[in-house]
Amino acid sequence: MSAATPKGQVGVIGLGIMGGAIAKNLAAAGWQVIGFDIAKDKCDEAKAAGVEIAKDAAAVAAKVTNILVSLPKPEALTATVAALASAKLPRRVIAELSTFAIEDKEFAEAELRAGGHVMLDCPLSGTGAQARTKDLVVYASGDAQAIEGLMPVFADFSRQAHDLGAFGNGMKMKFVANLLVAIHNVASAEAMVLGQKAGLDPAQIFKLIQAGAGNSRVFELRAPMMVQDNYGGENLTMRISTWQKDMKVIGEYAASVGCPTPLFSACEPIYRAALSTGYGDEDTAAVCAVLEHMAGVKR
Repeated sequence: MSAATPKGQVGVIGLGIMGGAIAKNLAAAGWQVIGFDIAKDKCDEAKAAGVEIAKDAAAVAAKVTNILVSLPKPEALTATVAALASAKLPRRVIAELSTFAIEDKEFAEAELRAGGHVMLDCPLSGTGAQARTKDLVVYASGDAQAIEGLMPVFADFSRQAHDLGAFGNGMKMKFVANLLVAIHNVASAEAMVLGQKAGLDPAQIFKLIQAGAGNSRVFELRAPMMVQDNYGGENLTMRISTWQKDMKVIGEYAASVGCPTPLFSACEPIYRAALSTGYGDEDTAAVCAVLEHMAGVKR
């Protein structure tokens, strides 16, 4: 192995908020990263950080045996899987990092298996901001030997990686985690708006909640945006429009197993209101702006 590639090669398909941060961190950690995204600007950003850009998904798989996939929609996963399965390549290990319905991942897994490949279900706990600082947790599930082989890769873009067993268990764990994220985010906004209505300074609210029993990781991540009343640009960790996909998947899964989710269900209209009032491309912390409007808070 050459000095230029001390840790080997890894592919990253999807260079958006999460995939782009992961690719950059892996390149910085000494991996030769081969990446692809349909958006040229994302490719340009990754290339500037040391990622080699391939012409398409199949070209990534032609060069590397281990591939991370981070995509925004199940349709993108279906198209990517079709490209990889039809490329007639030797066995590849594909770790799917996105949050999708288990059925979508199972379909993709079957298609890749038919093509001689191994797909792992490896969703991530963490935001885009956390991805940039390698503050992610990998919920890996599927073939145990393949997961073990990817542990060195996971170690260089996350703080923890866990093998949860059978394929699909990763997504089940992600549903549990994201249900809490959904509730904590709206709860953080609700508390921030109550404080403002009471005449308290948003920066002071953040400081004192962070020091007390009401604090949460989500509050620490999102409340600074609420203090600044700024939910875009470099602050962006998860778009409202993308988050709506996650909300739908969690709600449908909970319903399918007959589990009541009263708090999760209560916060869903707040996210929908954010989407319908022009915050679709803003961070999910923008639910604070929605609640401020409802409460008549003027900045």
